[in-house]
Amino acid sequence: MGRIAGIPVHISPSWFLVAAVITVAFAPIVRQRLPESGSGAFGIALTFAVLLYASVLFHEISHALTARALGLPVRGITLHFLGGYTEIERNAPTPGRDLVVSAAGPLVSLAAGGLAYLASRPVDQPVAQFLLLELAGANLLVGVFNLLPALPLDGGHILRAAVWRVTGKEHTGTVVAARAGQLLAVLVILVPFVLAGGRPSFIAVAWSALVAVLLWTGATQALAVSRVRRRLPRLDLEQMTRRAAPVAPDVPLAEALRQAQGRGVRALVVVDSSGQPTGLVSEASVVATPTDRRPWIPVGQVARSLQAGLVLPVDLGGEELLRRMRDTPASEYLVVDRDGGVYGVLATADVDDTLAKA
Repeated sequence: MGRIAGIPVHISPSWFLVAAVITVAFAPIVRQRLPESGSGAFGIALTFAVLLYASVLFHEISHALTARALGLPVRGITLHFLGGYTEIERNAPTPGRDLVVSAAGPLVSLAAGGLAYLASRPVDQPVAQFLLLELAGANLLVGVFNLLPALPLDGGHILRAAVWRVTGKEHTGTVVAARAGQLLAVLVILVPFVLAGGRPSFIAVAWSALVAVLLWTGATQALAVSRVRRRLPRLDLEQMTRRAAPVAPDVPLAEALRQAQGRGVRALVVVDSSGQPTGLVSEASVVATPTDRRPWIPVGQVARSLQAGLVLPVDLGGEELLRRMRDTPASEYLVVDRDGGVYGVLATADVDDTLAKA
């Protein structure tokens, strides 16, 4: 879609499908409320769908701008079939910032709903008044629903921040808010049965089930991510790094492996004539090379050239290490010491093992 205030905005293809569904489902309501609309009911319904997603966009922009104002980098905003989300590069470092960023979206939705209602009061044109009132109701509903204290809703993030502030433990806040999200998912399943006296329509059950699944999945995922983040302080790059043997690119692979074995190391780093690293030899490349061909293949032929994202300083660790690995996915990374010299090689598999055992 482009950028707003420098923030990339993406529209999922599913948005167009839901916009069409809203248009078709809302058209009969338009005809009932505005009998004179005739065939124009579909146009009015489509206009409502566009305005509704514009409201969702403003909701997400408020999150993004607030996060950026508080020093949290924002990757982008995505609109999808059930609304949207803002991708913030890292979690807020304090409960206060977490609360402010989380509250910004619902407050904007409530304010937009109130303004749309006030704007409808002096309007005499039936179609414009109808759209403003429906938009006011939709924004108020979105604002109130998002304030429910359950992850992954904004209200859940607010609850997490509050518990974090009281207990001093972010993980405790996440557990409380995530469990509340799972409870809300169960209650959402029951809502259509309660409202319809035990005989809800299929559409009502389907929608409630969809919302419940999304709530349960989001809450469970937040809980899993929090558990991983608790283990991040145990990610010590210096301890996880495999010591490496530097080899020239024209050395046969078999000889390079023999040198590594003789030094008691498990990794190979290709260096130039001045000793500067130029490439990494992955375990997968070694395994993929037949044993009988290794004496004839130079190690430089199976090495991966170094990119900026593949070089990590040895004092890196925790969440910053995972962020760097996420930005440049690879099976191995070159680790350099504080003077820029070769320290060793980090294997992604070793990071996974450390997180699994922590």
